[in-house]
Amino acid sequence: MATDSNISVLIIDDEVDICDILSHVLNKEGYTIYTAHDGNTGIEIFNQELPHVVILDLRMPGMMDGMEVLKQIKHSGCETPVIIITAYGEIQSAVEAIKHGAYNYFNKPFDNEEVVLTVKRALEESAMRQEIRMLKTQMSFVMPLFEQMGNSAEIAKVNELVECVAPTNFTVVIYGETGSGKELIAQNIHKRSPRCGKPFVVVDCGSIPETLIESELFGFEKGTFTGADQRKVGQFEIASGGTIFLDEIGNLPRSMQGKLLRVLQERRIRRLGSNKEIDVDVRVVVAGNERLEYLVESRNFRMDLYQRLNEFCIEIPPLRQRKDDIVFLCKRFLDITNKELNKNIRGITKDALEMLLTYNWPGNVRELKNVVRRAVLLANDVIEPKYLMIKIQEQKQEPMPATEQIVGMENQDTSHTFSLDLNINDDNNLSLRDMVAKCVEDAEKKLITEVLKQTGGNKSRAARILKIDYKTMHYKVKNYGIKIQTTTEVTDKVLTENTKNETLSQDVFSRY
Repeated sequence: MATDSNISVLIIDDEVDICDILSHVLNKEGYTIYTAHDGNTGIEIFNQELPHVVILDLRMPGMMDGMEVLKQIKHSGCETPVIIITAYGEIQSAVEAIKHGAYNYFNKPFDNEEVVLTVKRALEESAMRQEIRMLKTQMSFVMPLFEQMGNSAEIAKVNELVECVAPTNFTVVIYGETGSGKELIAQNIHKRSPRCGKPFVVVDCGSIPETLIESELFGFEKGTFTGADQRKVGQFEIASGGTIFLDEIGNLPRSMQGKLLRVLQERRIRRLGSNKEIDVDVRVVVAGNERLEYLVESRNFRMDLYQRLNEFCIEIPPLRQRKDDIVFLCKRFLDITNKELNKNIRGITKDALEMLLTYNWPGNVRELKNVVRRAVLLANDVIEPKYLMIKIQEQKQEPMPATEQIVGMENQDTSHTFSLDLNINDDNNLSLRDMVAKCVEDAEKKLITEVLKQTGGNKSRAARILKIDYKTMHYKVKNYGIKIQTTTEVTDKVLTENTKNETLSQDVFSRY
């Protein structure tokens, strides 16, 4: 009776004859067989092929014996059953191996039917454990979003969208400001989907250098580049069967956008240094705080990739637009932190609550959580305004982002705000499209420079005014070579030159 040929067995034994016999016996059962004659080779094949069962001899020559191979397999986090081969008189070693996670053992010389039966049982139990784990995950209670993010009408609408799209395989784009809960939404989509028993993998596209993003997503083979001492599995492979969440997708380099598009179209990846195509069954959820269509217009994002991603869209309103949720979230974070710190802070005063309700919350829910946690730590009975430590001065200086304008440009004719230095003549080689792109870049550079001047070089404030995330601001400042002296640098210079003998409190010149 042949079984599924997709099921693979790795045999690791220094005796070639033993490997040949086991290969012949198990190959007749329809299994794909891999063999290795030493521990190092066995680990390499295991990492590359991820077999369903490993048959391992404990006694092998060299630096890596069977027990060390077993420990490395278990340390990898894989739940692959390992069956030990041992000789008579070495039963104690086999028992010790079982204590370290081996599934079972059989003795040399072995009975062929016993080998087949042991492998089948190992596969059946492994499949049963996986099914039980998946059922437990599916049956576990998924807390509704209104119990995690708020009870406002806006969050109720977001919850409806999540419930609608979660059971499907749609690619989802989530928009929201920093700290608004984009990853939480992605997790909810995964937990409410048929993929809930499989991995949920998070990749922050904004924090990975351009030179490393491809190897992070797709992996690489040993020896592909200097320092590649062993094969690395990419995040798409790790997420196989589950969901991959690509945060800050707008920061994905142009050089990678075409490769991601190919993966979405073909559902295959190729590790760096390999010609082998690997099938991946992964649901993709992406997020950012800039609309992708705007990035397409500025030629920072591919139109075809945008169209492929934009199957379903969810937008999270910022906290300042849903004041009703502030009270709910404040109580929730208060209760959680009370339990964490074993305290009994009874509540919050009216004045303190009014501060929370009037504050602008540029950091959204994440900032509110930090404020409440800190207040619970400092308070003795109830939370008072002095424990909130909200930077009211910053709030007064900076208007609500919905009406934010750049000082000095409110009444200007924007058609004349920027002068464009294209140097167009008869010998010009630029197409209209290229000239428009250059105009956009020039305007963007001058606008960012102007805003940075007015914020004293504070990139965080400038990013909020321009409604982009800090990582994007940092990248654009570096890319355009913009040099603006910060308020702190100016202050330090003045203090050094004119007030060497004076000391000032650090918080007077605190950076936002």
